[in-house]
Amino acid sequence: MSRLTLTERVAALEEQLESLRKEIDEGRTKDWRRTVGAFAGDDLMREVFAEGRKIREADRAKSRSKNGKKRKSRR
Repeated sequence: MSRLTLTERVAALEEQLESLRKEIDEGRTKDWRRTVGAFAGDDLMREVFAEGRKIREADRAKSRSKNGKKRKSRR
C-alpha cells in the first residue's frame, strides 16, 4: 500500500468536497416540476381540490348571472 503525500490527500479531499457540493446544489433546484405528483392519492388533497372547484364554479355562475349570459358546460 503506497502512502499518499499530504498534497495528494488534500487534493483527493477537495475533489470529494466539490462532488458533494454539486450534489447538494442540484437537490436545491427550485422548480415547479419537483412538486408534480406530490399529493397523488392523498384523500385530503382530493377534498381540497373538490372544494376549490366548487368555489370556482360558484364564482362563474355568479358572474354569468350578472352578465345575463349562459354558456354551455364543457362536461
